[in-house]
Amino acid sequence: MSRKLKLTIILIIAAAVIAALALPKIGLFKEAKKESGPVNASRDKRMKVKMQTVSTVRLGSKVSTIGTILPNEEVEIRSEISGKVETIYFKEGASVRKGEALFKINDDEIQAQFLRAKYRQTLAEQQEERQRMLIAKGLVSQAEYDNAAANLNIVKAEAQLIKVQLGKTEVRAPFNGRIGLRYVSEGSYITSSTPITALQDNSVLKIDFAVPGKYAGSIRTGDTITFGVQGTSRTFSATVYAIQPKIDPSTRTLSLRAITSNDDGALIPGSLATVNISMEEKETLTIPSFALIPELKGHKVFLYKDGKAEERRVEIGARTDETVEVTRGLKPGDTLITSGILQLRPGMPVEPEQSQKAKSPAEADVEQGL
Repeated sequence: MSRKLKLTIILIIAAAVIAALALPKIGLFKEAKKESGPVNASRDKRMKVKMQTVSTVRLGSKVSTIGTILPNEEVEIRSEISGKVETIYFKEGASVRKGEALFKINDDEIQAQFLRAKYRQTLAEQQEERQRMLIAKGLVSQAEYDNAAANLNIVKAEAQLIKVQLGKTEVRAPFNGRIGLRYVSEGSYITSSTPITALQDNSVLKIDFAVPGKYAGSIRTGDTITFGVQGTSRTFSATVYAIQPKIDPSTRTLSLRAITSNDDGALIPGSLATVNISMEEKETLTIPSFALIPELKGHKVFLYKDGKAEERRVEIGARTDETVEVTRGLKPGDTLITSGILQLRPGMPVEPEQSQKAKSPAEADVEQGL
């Protein structure tokens, strides 16, 4: 047998062995392919999601903001004229009544001016009386009498002006209140720009605060608010009595002012107040906040419709940490998708998660970490 024939026989035998080894594997692959085909075909491609039915609830929203406590009345006590402080009648921190004298400026010079004006007035009265008698007898002209009468009126006006200046040397309390700290002493020379002290009426206090403009139609005069201040856990109440007639265009907020009693002196003007406003309860729709998808031009949610996810644009109102009020876009009875919302696309097939195969107690315990 030639070498060439031997080599051919060896190659034929090797090919037969390889074919014999490969055929079982090919058969198994085909069989596995046949078995796996129906499984893949029957695999459910629908996304499992959680859902809930949208329904109405009674919602009373609460608005929280920051306010400032102000005195009912406040004025910085100053003198209208310049001069030396002669007497100080008040005590720092004391209560005073309306009209009570607070301090006195030396009035010696003004008293002298007033005395001179009174002498001039007496002389002018005598001259006017004399001219009246003479004109009755026809001994003087009407013009001469008119000059005497006019001079009398001028002198009286000058005396009255000096009397007013004399009254300004004694400063009195313009209303009931409590005096603050004193900034001058007796003997000090003061002008109209020199602060003497401050007077505040703290029997009732005002609370200034602002709310977003969207609540402008929800708050009215007579509404009650609650507020707290630092240093105490006590909650106070106040009544809204004044509302700014327009929304501030720079901040888009509406300014309001409320008033509260302070008979016990627990509140101090200038304090920061945390104001809470409870809005009137209303029937409205709410959804979980995590089901809301923010967008550049608004918000949207996904609803379950005929086995598919449907995108729906919505408008929202008040919101809390857990829920959001929907003012437009949904109606009671809609089925809201609450899970997997970031993977959803409009028209994607979905089905309720409850339709999945029930888990065994052991599996449920594992999932809950028990």
